[in-house]
Amino acid sequence: MPLPHRPLESAAAILTPLDRARWLLLRLLGPLAKPLVRKRELRVLVAGCGVIGFSLAATLLSPFWLLALGPVMLGVPHLVADLRYLVVRPGLHRRRVFWLPVGLPLLLAGMAHFTMTSGLAACAAMALLARGTVARKAIALSVIGGCLAGVWMAGEVSALIFAHLHNLIAVLLWWCWRPRSGSRRQTLVPLLFVTASVVIAGGWLEPWTRGLFWQPADLGPDYHLAFLAPGIAAPWAMRLVLLFAFAQSVHYGVWLRLIPEDDRPQQTPRTFRASARALQADLGTPLLTAAVIIALGISLWSVFDLSAARESYLRMALFHGYLELIAATWLFVERPAALEELA
Repeated sequence: MPLPHRPLESAAAILTPLDRARWLLLRLLGPLAKPLVRKRELRVLVAGCGVIGFSLAATLLSPFWLLALGPVMLGVPHLVADLRYLVVRPGLHRRRVFWLPVGLPLLLAGMAHFTMTSGLAACAAMALLARGTVARKAIALSVIGGCLAGVWMAGEVSALIFAHLHNLIAVLLWWCWRPRSGSRRQTLVPLLFVTASVVIAGGWLEPWTRGLFWQPADLGPDYHLAFLAPGIAAPWAMRLVLLFAFAQSVHYGVWLRLIPEDDRPQQTPRTFRASARALQADLGTPLLTAAVIIALGISLWSVFDLSAARESYLRMALFHGYLELIAATWLFVERPAALEELA
């Protein structure tokens, strides 16, 4: 094995106990394990229901710890998944026609320069340059134009609206991206997500016992109400915060569990070590090493100052919501050919 790959191969060896633990769990499941291993659709269904169930339970048990720890623990892996499945796997980084007209506005959005306008400008460039029919390009540009008009009318509030809506983008992207088998069971995961969201927004589920009071320092209700629901009257403000906590957790689960499962070429799951090697092959050693260092650095920083570590991650990750919008635009314009390649 070439020398540059040895450090990461050694790091991947840490995953061996996880592979053994999963093997033992499958043995304990007995006959139930075979369909899970052999049938991707069933595995994704179980994983999707698990993601939604965990996210809902965590929202009811301690929404503020969920909001605090989610970004610092899962944020960087989620950004890596964004780059891997939205850019590298489809090969968009090799299409130089996108580099300047799409990349420059995305960079400006990530640096907080006219963020919403720059992000939508990148989407418009993608709609124009993607390989698709004139009709699809016209529809995409019309929607983007409508969004731009809404941004200009709403002003600074548009960024807050997008912060809430972007958690839905992962669910929509996954649903449009994944291969279809015609089974009605596929609709269970999005239906559960919508149902749970409606129940939370309607106030029919409140955090259990002292869930609203179990909170990290400086990241309690006052902080999140001011950040996620400024100027909104009770009880809607807290419901909006709880909905954001739930949807953000599902967002992470979709990127880190469901999309990787559906994107994988083979029906059966990989070992954790094989998954690490595949990730290295897709992203390259330098980028993957940098991501691991940043993730570990933010996690370590959060031990000493959770609030500062979280805010730093959020500033660094500003670009990713617009990247997901750009990918949604590309997928719509090139949808028939793209899905055929990815299936």
